[in-house]
Amino acid sequence: MSEKSNDTPQADGSSQTGPAASSAGRPVTSPYDSPTTQMPKPDLHKDIPRTDEDLGLDPGDEVPTASAAHIDGKGDDGHGYAATIPPAAAASAGAVRLQRRNREPRRGTLDLGLFVLRLVVGYTFIYHGLQKLTGWFHGPGLDGTKTMMESGGWDYPSLATALVIAGELGGGILLVLGLATPLAAGAVLATILNAWMFKQGMVPGFQYNASTPTGVEFDSILVGASLAIILTGPGRWSFDRARGWATRPAWGSFTVVLLAVAAAIATYWFLHGGNPLKGIGPFS
Repeated sequence: MSEKSNDTPQADGSSQTGPAASSAGRPVTSPYDSPTTQMPKPDLHKDIPRTDEDLGLDPGDEVPTASAAHIDGKGDDGHGYAATIPPAAAASAGAVRLQRRNREPRRGTLDLGLFVLRLVVGYTFIYHGLQKLTGWFHGPGLDGTKTMMESGGWDYPSLATALVIAGELGGGILLVLGLATPLAAGAVLATILNAWMFKQGMVPGFQYNASTPTGVEFDSILVGASLAIILTGPGRWSFDRARGWATRPAWGSFTVVLLAVAAAIATYWFLHGGNPLKGIGPFS
């Protein structure tokens, strides 16, 4: 066999033997063709860029900060990474309530005073409710209360007895505990307002004295105390201490007062009738 020619055909039909030649007539070589080939030395006298102008930068450009990069959605490396501070964990409801309570001004003896007021008013109503229900403390008992209501002019003595016992005993217990205080204070307010109208309607004129059996002095004091508890709240010494109405009652208190007064007037009007304000000022 003959040896294979290494001639490279040219465009003009001629051939070239050996390494490929460049268009300039010199062979095309690479540093990898001969390990001993010397690379051209760099020109050490050439100016090296040292300023922004040499680098082609605008001196007026500002380097973006971490916050700016975060807002633009790009980080320092241009790939959307930015160092951010993770948000704080949401505080629990108990922690928020504790912080709010710590910011409140000192209440001093206010909660103790409200507790004493609730005890006095609540136990007074419990005492009279047990007299009517069980006959304790020299009371008339359930049957005696029905007879008393019937003789007092109440049209439905059984219903009237149930309402007065529920208002006095139930409302008094809740007041002492400081539980559902607006409801409890509203119940005792409506009950004592009925007693006030019943006594006042028996004798014409304003019977504001303690010596007269039909005097309303004691009932008026209980009305004011019940009204005060609705407007001030039971305080922190109560089962309602976590409720807003315990220390900061708002406009809902006026709603409770209006409902209690309306319930007292409606109960007296439908179960007893008559004008309890007869002989008082313009109601003569």
